[in-house]
Amino acid sequence: AKKKVFVSFDWDNDKRYKYLLEAWDANPDFDFVFSDKTPDEIDTYNIGRIKAVLTGKIKSATHTLVIIGKEANKAHKYSKLIGFNNWINFEIYQSKQNRNKIAAVKIDKSYTSPDELSGAGASWAMSFTENAIIKALNEAE
Repeated sequence: AKKKVFVSFDWDNDKRYKYLLEAWDANPDFDFVFSDKTPDEIDTYNIGRIKAVLTGKIKSATHTLVIIGKEANKAHKYSKLIGFNNWINFEIYQSKQNRNKIAAVKIDKSYTSPDELSGAGASWAMSFTENAIIKALNEAE
């Protein structure tokens, strides 16, 4: 059976990696469920509404793949309203609450992981390649 994967990423800086994952979506090992806060997905600035939509998408997934770019742990301007440093940390927290299997991949090994990944038991892809990401998702517990 295909995995239902929620992808957590920084829309402003790392959307090209999401697009690459979409290109890989023809692979039978994947069944991506993408969520981001772009107007096409969540057409609101209401933090509560965004949280509700993201939480619903996370609950419909079995796995969460965290793409760690340069700004993945940077504080969002509405971090106090979000209740977390940024949306990625919120998504990881919700994924842990939902007991999703978590895999992560750093675009560059020097990038700082989101705080919520600490203690999450994430499986790591050591490079942003299809095989490494499939392996990390398969090994996620």
